[in-house]
Amino acid sequence: MAGYTNRLRVLFVSSEIFPLAKTGGLADVCSSLPIALTREGDIDMMLMMPGYDSVFEVIRDWDEIAVLPDLPGGPARLLLGTMPDSDLQIVLLDQPQAFRRPGGLYIDEHGKEWADNAQRFAALCHAAVELAMGRVLPYWRADIIHCNDWHTALIPVLLSAQPGRRPRTIFTLHNLAYQGLCPAELLGQLGLPESCFSFDGPEYFGQISFLKGGLVFADKLTTVSPSYAKEIASAEFGMGLEGVLARRKADLVGILNGIDDTVWNPRIDPALPGCYGADDLANKSECKAALQRDWGLETDIGAPLLVFAARLEAQKMADILLEILPELMARPRLQIAMIGQGAHDLQVGFAAASAQTPGRIAARIAYREDWAHQLLAAGDILLHGARFEPCGLTPMYAMRYGAVPIVRAVGGLKDSVTAVDEASLATGRASGFQFQAATAAGLLDAIDHALSLFSQRENWRKIQQAGMRKDFSWHRPTAQYRQLYDELAAVA
Repeated sequence: MAGYTNRLRVLFVSSEIFPLAKTGGLADVCSSLPIALTREGDIDMMLMMPGYDSVFEVIRDWDEIAVLPDLPGGPARLLLGTMPDSDLQIVLLDQPQAFRRPGGLYIDEHGKEWADNAQRFAALCHAAVELAMGRVLPYWRADIIHCNDWHTALIPVLLSAQPGRRPRTIFTLHNLAYQGLCPAELLGQLGLPESCFSFDGPEYFGQISFLKGGLVFADKLTTVSPSYAKEIASAEFGMGLEGVLARRKADLVGILNGIDDTVWNPRIDPALPGCYGADDLANKSECKAALQRDWGLETDIGAPLLVFAARLEAQKMADILLEILPELMARPRLQIAMIGQGAHDLQVGFAAASAQTPGRIAARIAYREDWAHQLLAAGDILLHGARFEPCGLTPMYAMRYGAVPIVRAVGGLKDSVTAVDEASLATGRASGFQFQAATAAGLLDAIDHALSLFSQRENWRKIQQAGMRKDFSWHRPTAQYRQLYDELAAVA
């Protein structure tokens, strides 16, 4: 690594990175974006994340590079390894008492947030600062730290207290709804100086907000779509932080996420019983028949199959979907297949609906990566309602697989899905359906609009093909991120 000294050195920190740990789109982005950024070879990228049990199941070879005895939550080691299927190096915060435990990444086995989440992710932030400042590896010091979501948002706060030359910071906001709030009494346990607890710091209505700290102290802010960047400066979508975001408007850029178009590619997807592309969709019917058979749905290739793959929570309008299931079952032959986990009452409700309507509703209250691929390959229509949506990767995946998305016209959904109307259909640009109101009526109207066109095979094929041919690669987003990196490096 000593020979890389002339390359721009970036420490990319996230709480989850696919395939090591994943709860949602954050992990996918934090896997594929660094790979895309390093393709030209002039960035020396190092990843960093916590050491969950799942990480050690994927990467088994690690070198200990440091022992950090005084982190929040207790002592830890830093381990250096290499990502699977790439040569990217990754540093792991190995703090077993904090991260190697049953349950989820952020919640326990009963669905409740870990009581020590603040200490856990403060430890990650402190460790990242040590690494970035060159106090761990003598031959590696970061020029830029790229922070992702609230779990890493204390990094810019902590760096502000470091003497001398400091790395510049980018904070990417993936979802404003998760702010990392905790009691002010934890200030000392988190290793934060009392002087930072103010209106111009992470103080938020008498609490500590990790997220606000990142928004205030980072040099540049990004979020994951242009529309979401505009929305979050409003009271409707700002989650109480619209004032902070308005003050940082000049430093905030909305960059629509890309996707890994080799992982999400129906032409070569090993999870599918038959592969296909925009020019030959024949095997999509094979995928549909296989899923109907394997998931206990009636084998009916001509039946419209609606699919849902998202967290079972209000943000995704899962409550509205559960509410309208009886009305959807009144539509002849219509089928629904879904995967997801989340709110307990929604899990129970969808499981009950599946049991009560065998052959037409199949609900798997879980998430598996291969199921997600198979679901989109089999589906005719993706249901992706949202009360708010920073980006929305699943509709992008769906379009690649010829599953036409129905989305609410908010955030990145508005930016990525070209709504069906007379003009877009005539010009071959229409790739999905949008609705405005986050209501049962709004979603039902959009579904009925989609079903009316589903019966028009020629028009439906045009919509499918338009979506499958959209460019959701990382080419354009990485150019935008690279420009930000260069701007920061120029003033470092």
